[in-house]
Amino acid sequence: MQRAMEIFGVGADASVQWVVVFGIVFATLVLRYVAKLLFDRLAKRLERTKNLYDDALLDAARKPIGWAIWSLGILFAAEYALRGAESDLVAYVDPVRDVIAIILLAWFAIRLIHFVEGHVTDPRYRTDPIDKTTAAAIGKLLRASVLITALLMALASLGFSVTGVLAFGGLGGLAVGFAARDLLANFFGALMIFLDRPFAVGDWIRSPDKEIEGTVEEIGWRQTRIRTFDQRPLYIPNSTFATLTVENPQRMLNRRIYEIIGIRYDDVGVLKAVIDDIRDMLVNHEAIDTNRTLMVNLLNFGPSSLDVMIYTFTKTIVWTEFHTIKEDVLFRIAAIVEGHGAEMAFPTQTVHVASAPAPEPEQPMGRGP
Repeated sequence: MQRAMEIFGVGADASVQWVVVFGIVFATLVLRYVAKLLFDRLAKRLERTKNLYDDALLDAARKPIGWAIWSLGILFAAEYALRGAESDLVAYVDPVRDVIAIILLAWFAIRLIHFVEGHVTDPRYRTDPIDKTTAAAIGKLLRASVLITALLMALASLGFSVTGVLAFGGLGGLAVGFAARDLLANFFGALMIFLDRPFAVGDWIRSPDKEIEGTVEEIGWRQTRIRTFDQRPLYIPNSTFATLTVENPQRMLNRRIYEIIGIRYDDVGVLKAVIDDIRDMLVNHEAIDTNRTLMVNLLNFGPSSLDVMIYTFTKTIVWTEFHTIKEDVLFRIAAIVEGHGAEMAFPTQTVHVASAPAPEPEQPMGRGP
């Protein structure tokens, strides 16, 4: 205590002042503990409801308010001690307090945006959840706005001219634009993805132009992360999508079954009945979409089989379910063919051997004289 008094230039009669400083710090500690208890009790009460925004406010405010109590209490104690010591440092207390308040408010806003962004797509909070791509785009724009506003307010609190900063930013933006063309191209590429929405987070996409296929995990401002089917992360600059053909199978309406089966020529007598039974089976199959094109026809006379085309669509678009349905359809077709006493054809060749001409009778060899 004596050493602290010497540093701030106060005498022994200032011990009361240090008692007050200690009291401020102790009161800050008690207030922080009380705030923690209140937050814990409030969290238990809010767990009974499923309101997105009160949960977001509680989660966003918990840490910033805790740090606000600590920082503002310590600053108040420091200001009291410095004024008593008549130190020049007291002039910096108010700007520091303003900057800390701005930082904490910006932190609160960013935490609030992050919580809402992460839970607005949760059906437990909303009956009409927003898709992840839209939520991510709005969240990124709001966070960028909060950071820029907080930076300008902090500079103004420290005595900088905001007008000069904006003018410098306008001139410097031209130089940065030329130096960071790729970065800007990726930024506008991300903006086009958010506006056009050719795909969203969670979609399975692929490109016939490049070896790109997988599930979209994140759409950032510079790059998009795709998880391939062998679980490798694939990072693609957003500017690539401006010239890339992207197929989004996730948005298909149906999956197609297209098969050509061969029936033996020996079974041509029952072929019409086989085709009709296969067509009836598909029409009555619970997993086949009969509102789509459904065709079962004799396609052509193949080299070694009667080729029958089967063309139909399933109701599901899920890859694993589709293959289960397709397997069931193929087994039913095989049973229909077998039920008519017919067989599937396989490539065969018939070799006709021409009969050889009869050999001429041998002439007896005469004896010599």
